[in-house]
Amino acid sequence: MGTRRPLTLEDREEISRCLVAKMSGTDIAAHIGRTPSLVSQEISRHGGRDGYRAHRADAHAATSRSRPKCRKLDDNPRLRARVEDGLKIGWSPDQIAGRLRHEHGYTDPGKVISHEAIYTWIYALPKGELAARGIELRKGGTERKPRGRKKSPGARIVGMRSIDDRPEEVAGRQVLGHWEGDLIIGKAGKTAAGTLVERVSRFTAIVALPDDRTSDAACDALIAKVTDLPERFLKSITWDQGIEMAKHAAFTLATEIDVYFAHPHSPWERGTNENTNGLIREYIPKSTEIPSNEQILNDIADSLNSRPRRVLNYKTPAEVLAELIAAEIHSTD
Repeated sequence: MGTRRPLTLEDREEISRCLVAKMSGTDIAAHIGRTPSLVSQEISRHGGRDGYRAHRADAHAATSRSRPKCRKLDDNPRLRARVEDGLKIGWSPDQIAGRLRHEHGYTDPGKVISHEAIYTWIYALPKGELAARGIELRKGGTERKPRGRKKSPGARIVGMRSIDDRPEEVAGRQVLGHWEGDLIIGKAGKTAAGTLVERVSRFTAIVALPDDRTSDAACDALIAKVTDLPERFLKSITWDQGIEMAKHAAFTLATEIDVYFAHPHSPWERGTNENTNGLIREYIPKSTEIPSNEQILNDIADSLNSRPRRVLNYKTPAEVLAELIAAEIHSTD
């Protein structure tokens, strides 16, 4: 396989001879032991198949390597301010770049930037510069670890409906209104909050549990929370087998929302919720207590619902939810 190391003058002279012999780019690459993409770029940058000259190409490449590069963000204050604003509110470079493309397309290069260029700009900043600008980068683990809370010996939930019994529309993310839920646990297991995320829009709600996380407390808190959400878009919740949902029948009776349970030790069956819990941990790290103040939790949820998501083509969950609600209302009028 060819390599990506820089081309030498000898390589370029060989390319020139091969072009005279009418060899294809792939054959040239194999002949000089380089990748076809490298050879193709080299030829296109330096005159094409008819105008390629080895010494001229080598001189141009040397000049380009020695020329100081002005990064796009350093040269565009308005774009840099937009990127910094996104970083300050916890957006990733990918989300910032994707959102700019969503808003501006590719018609105005001065208003869009790649996530790679944002990362390059970040890494080139002097040490401490990000903090001086009020920016704290999001932190993420390098490996997904199995999750799940240990159950008390003998703990079981009566009358569970399995995830296998969910309607087909749930698994296919075809209809708005099907949610996934779980708890996030604070330092030393002393505090907790419930998390809910809608499967289609990724809209998130966080449920305060200021007293405890018993099944009675969790049931009451969930009932109170869902009354604040649009009734017509609350069809089901899929939860793990945590004992906090032991009162699921009472919850369903009070809200008419079906509850389904994932299989034991299968967090991927609630992948949207697991991913969302990871995002919430950016605001509430595992080593801290979960706030009992509902407004603080609502502010975190609002921040997540205002964050563009790649899976939503860089729309925000709030935008997608509003669009789907409007479309549903229009279709029933």
